[in-house]
Amino acid sequence: MPKLDSYLFREFAQTTFAALVVLMIVSLGAVFADVLGDIVRGRVPAGMMLAQLGLQVLNYLPLILPLGLMLGLLLSVGRLYRDSEMPVLTSIGVGPRRLLRPLMLLVVPFVLLIGACSLWLGPWARQYSQQMIEVGQRSLLVAGLEAGRFVELPGGGGVVYANSMSNDGTRLGRVFIYRQEEGRMDVTSARTGTLNVEGTSRYLTLDEGFRVEGPMDGGKDFRLMRYAANEVRLPDAESREIADDPELMSTPALLPDGRPEARAQLHFRMAPPLLALAFALLAVPLARSPPRQARWGRIILGLLAYVFGINLMLLGTNALASGRLPVALGLWWLVLPLLALGLWMYFGDGRMKRSRLVGA
Repeated sequence: MPKLDSYLFREFAQTTFAALVVLMIVSLGAVFADVLGDIVRGRVPAGMMLAQLGLQVLNYLPLILPLGLMLGLLLSVGRLYRDSEMPVLTSIGVGPRRLLRPLMLLVVPFVLLIGACSLWLGPWARQYSQQMIEVGQRSLLVAGLEAGRFVELPGGGGVVYANSMSNDGTRLGRVFIYRQEEGRMDVTSARTGTLNVEGTSRYLTLDEGFRVEGPMDGGKDFRLMRYAANEVRLPDAESREIADDPELMSTPALLPDGRPEARAQLHFRMAPPLLALAFALLAVPLARSPPRQARWGRIILGLLAYVFGINLMLLGTNALASGRLPVALGLWWLVLPLLALGLWMYFGDGRMKRSRLVGA
């Protein structure tokens, strides 16, 4: 590799990596907040927090990587203009066409990585995440319950204590449950307990125990019951049919599916790598700045272009799924014009107008 290409590739790669690190830290905080919210609402078992966090990050990579690539190129090319390196390179005949080689050395692997995340890794992460949740909802052990500890049930359904627990987390021994609802408290004890799942509903079946119910304000309206069997309903588990949900289907399974939702999901997965290529081409001319001019205005313009393109992609996907856009049109109305605009701006960057050439 020539020294110039090696130098430019190193500049592009280092700045892009730094931008990606910052974006991943910010995105990790947002994803962590979403996962915690699902755990509090009882949708995700607490024992799966770290696994769900990693899977959700993989799911968002097709949206994070294009932005990191664009920001990295905007910052690196802008620095070359700020330090007057680009004018020197231009004076020796190094124009946009000559920059294409080191640029593509970085952009092509990034586009392939984004395509792999969008077409394969993201759907696999969503499907595996849903499978883990469905398996975890059938086990109190995964939901965070441990023998010998008072633990709050998922979704704030109460506090439960079990003296012993089976290895699979479905059978309990010497159970104690305390709940509050509408100003009344409910204390239930049982010799044994079993977790039963019916669709999205979960019940804790208790055998041979007592139940005490009464007011919390100090009244005397208490009731004591002895039972042979009692069912305590836990917060409902969210369930999605993996075989029919386009978001959870693999990309090869979407190809023969003619439903509008499936076609919209297929176009949604194909768009990110093409948009990343368009944004990378747009970054070089957008980063051009005359001497002594602030470069942050161009970066903000690039961010606005990215946000505008991603929002159009999301709106177009919803329109395709609902039938407001023809399936044959897909998202090509967005991807192809952006690619054409990126190519035109890249190869037209720095080219002098004909009137100036004639005057000279």
